[in-house]
Amino acid sequence: MNHELVEKNLGWLIVLTILTVSVGGLVEIVPLFFQKSTTTPVEGVKPYDPVRLVGRDIYIREGCYNCHSQMIRPFRAETERYGHYSVAGEFVYDHPFQWGSKRTGPDLARVGGRYSDDWHKVHLRNPRDVVPESNMPAFTWLDRPVKSDDIEKKMSALRTVGVPYTDAEIAGARKQLEGVTELDALVAYLQGMGTALKSVK
Repeated sequence: MNHELVEKNLGWLIVLTILTVSVGGLVEIVPLFFQKSTTTPVEGVKPYDPVRLVGRDIYIREGCYNCHSQMIRPFRAETERYGHYSVAGEFVYDHPFQWGSKRTGPDLARVGGRYSDDWHKVHLRNPRDVVPESNMPAFTWLDRPVKSDDIEKKMSALRTVGVPYTDAEIAGARKQLEGVTELDALVAYLQGMGTALKSVK
């Protein structure tokens, strides 16, 4: 096709641009679905239990990802500060994953087990009680019961996209959330971050 014709005809330019981007995208993205390193869980990675799943939803709802990435890049400065670099197999059950690149606060990919539950609770209620120079907002309203009436639907939806929840796990999910506060759930989510890869190092 004549190059000048494409440049002067907006319709052809749009069609060919979409075609080029689509083919390029497919060539780049489709092979990733067949690479074992991106589709096979790291040994020790398990689907989120109901408490951590709700905690993850609270993490997203409260916008924690706006300031905290969950992706350690394979550079010495990052691995010395945060630990082992992130690998795709850690995140196969995350829909969507929370990698990101924003670091107003520290990366949280390996925060699990670094601090006690009590430390996290104090930090979330008022960050300056444990980190005086922190600019993180306080999340005082998290001391309330979690919403559990849709947990079965969430887990069923996740099973549809490949998370291996059993019928028994889905049926017993609401019971596991009895008496759990949003603060408890968020701390449980934070305490699980990055622990599977640490356990196989």
